[in-house]
Amino acid sequence: MQFSNVLINWYLTSKRDLPWRKTNDPYRIWLSEIMLQQTRVEQGMPYYFRFIEAFPSVFHLAEASQQEVLKLWQGLGYYSRARNLHDTAKYIAEECDGIFPDNYKELKKLKGVGDYTASAVASICYNEPVAVVDGNVYRVLARYFGSDTPINSSAGVKEFKALATELLDKENPSAFNQALMEFGALQCKPKNPLCVSCPFNNSCLALEENRISELPVKLKKGKIRHRFFNYLVFYSEENTTLLHQRKGKGIWNGLYEFPLIETEKQLTALEFLSLEEIKEKTGENSSIQLYNEKPVVHKLSHQHIYARFWLVSLKKTPAKGIPMSKIAKYPVPVLIQNFLNEYEPADY
Repeated sequence: MQFSNVLINWYLTSKRDLPWRKTNDPYRIWLSEIMLQQTRVEQGMPYYFRFIEAFPSVFHLAEASQQEVLKLWQGLGYYSRARNLHDTAKYIAEECDGIFPDNYKELKKLKGVGDYTASAVASICYNEPVAVVDGNVYRVLARYFGSDTPINSSAGVKEFKALATELLDKENPSAFNQALMEFGALQCKPKNPLCVSCPFNNSCLALEENRISELPVKLKKGKIRHRFFNYLVFYSEENTTLLHQRKGKGIWNGLYEFPLIETEKQLTALEFLSLEEIKEKTGENSSIQLYNEKPVVHKLSHQHIYARFWLVSLKKTPAKGIPMSKIAKYPVPVLIQNFLNEYEPADY
């Protein structure tokens, strides 16, 4: 209980003024928690406000098209979160009359909701005594208890969930969970933690053993995959271009991009233009020019993409074209958006 009291007292005087802390509305709490997975608060905040403005209730979100949701999410990354968010909104609106489940067990059944999100919503909205464990919590607990169990191992997941549950203030789980996450974000930071002013500096094992920089331990990721993307940017005399929607289980499912030719390595211009696929996609009467000799490197968690853009000038697009002025309506990967931000053909 002493740990809980010290932590909550720290929270009451040090917490940030965040919009989702001013409500117990499960829709807004759920939205914020989904957005903040793999995302810093500073990055996620503008998206949260835009979503609330566009979709003030779960019914508004459910009624939107997937394209609208993905467009608003554009740039936040990990797009499966947006697709799951939309699917869950439709389920809540259509099957639950807009009412979210009021307990951890039922919340965890929702699409895109795992242990962390279910625990957060259940404790914050309904004060259910379930412990939250996110990246910040892992770091605080690993350092405080001096644990070198890898946090991304099955043993680590069990160990730190058990520790968080043991420490949990059963009478005030909402404040405790938010306090523990906030403590990791502001005090027990990944780099340069504020150990001198830390209220636990007399009982933290990592500090005592001079192991702050070593903890938490994380297993190394698998080998990074390197991919070579060649985008064909069509622009016709009709001021149209082509966009294709990505499908399947790969990256950027549901987003749009220019016609793509992926190669096993980076080819020279001569090698690339000699590909039979080029003729099939562009036709005979087209002019092709390389836009960027040096590839744009786009790094994702498990793969690095090396992208080059090829400008394809022709009288008429080989399929139904999209007016250049309408491109902004389509959700696209950041890689494509950055290109569009700097690409300015004469008639664009």
